[in-house]
Amino acid sequence: MERRLTAILSADVVGYSRLMGDDEGGTLERLKACRRELVDPAIEEFHGGIIKLMGDGALVEFASVVDAVQCAAVIQRKMASYDQGVSETQRIQFRIGVNLGDIIVEGDDIYGDGVNIAARLQSIATPGGVLISGTAFDHTVHKVDVGFSSLGEQRLKNISDPVRAYHILLDPSEAGKVVAAPQPHRRAIIWAMSAIVMIATTATIFVWQGPFAPQRPSVAVLPFANLSGDPGQDYFADGVTDNLITDLARLSGLDVIAQNSVFAYKGKPRVLADIGRDLGVRFVVEGSVQRIGD
Repeated sequence: MERRLTAILSADVVGYSRLMGDDEGGTLERLKACRRELVDPAIEEFHGGIIKLMGDGALVEFASVVDAVQCAAVIQRKMASYDQGVSETQRIQFRIGVNLGDIIVEGDDIYGDGVNIAARLQSIATPGGVLISGTAFDHTVHKVDVGFSSLGEQRLKNISDPVRAYHILLDPSEAGKVVAAPQPHRRAIIWAMSAIVMIATTATIFVWQGPFAPQRPSVAVLPFANLSGDPGQDYFADGVTDNLITDLARLSGLDVIAQNSVFAYKGKPRVLADIGRDLGVRFVVEGSVQRIGD
C-alpha cells in the first residue's frame, strides 16, 4: 500500500442536476468549454494532475499546497466573469475545497481522509467560493495573493475529528488579510443578542414549495423586507438574508441560489410561483423584519 502527503483540490458544479434538467445539451457543451478554456489551463499552470473527472466535478492532486490554493483562486476569479452570455440562473459556478493530507494510492485512484476532507470542505463552500483546511492554511498563509477568513472548527460528515476551515478572500484588495474566528465568549454574546433581537422583532416568513422535483432540493432566499420604517435599517434586513443564504449553502445536498441572483428581486413585486420557475428552484423563502426600540 502506497501512502503520500499531498494537496487535494475537489471541485463541484453548483446546481448541476438543475442545470442539466433545464438544458442538458447546452449545459454539457458550456461545461466542456469551461474546462477546456479555463479550468484545465489553470491546473496545468500550477502543475496539478487530474485524478478523476465526474460529470459535475473534478479531483486534482498537487505536489504543492501553495499551487493548489493559487489554482483554486485563479479558477474562481476567472469564473466570476465567465459564462456571461446566459442568464444568472444558468451560469456555471463551482464550489472548491482544498486540503493537505495523507492519502492512499491504489492504481490511478487515491483514497483516505486527505481526499475526503477536501470533498467535505467543497460541499460546504459557498457557490463561487473556496474553502481550505487548517493544514492547507498553515502552509499557504502569506504565500498566495489571497486573504483568509477563519470559520473555526467544522464538523464534517464521516470525519471523526473537527477540521479547522478557512474561507478564501478572493478580492485582490484583501490579499494578505487574515480574519480570525470569533472567540467563544464573543460568539456567545452574538447568539444572545440575536435571541434578544428575534424576541424584540416582528418577523414573518413565508415558504413557497413549487411542483419541481429535482434530484437535490433547491432553495432561493429572497431579500427580507424592512418593515421598520427606517431605510437605515435595510442593512439589518439584508444581513439576515445574506447570513441565511450562507448558512444554508453549507448544508450538504442542498442547492442554494447565490445572493447576487436573489437580490435582483429586492423592492420589486413578487409572485413566488413565478420566481420559483424563473430560478428553477423547488423552494422560495421570503420574510420581513421589523426592529423595535434597541
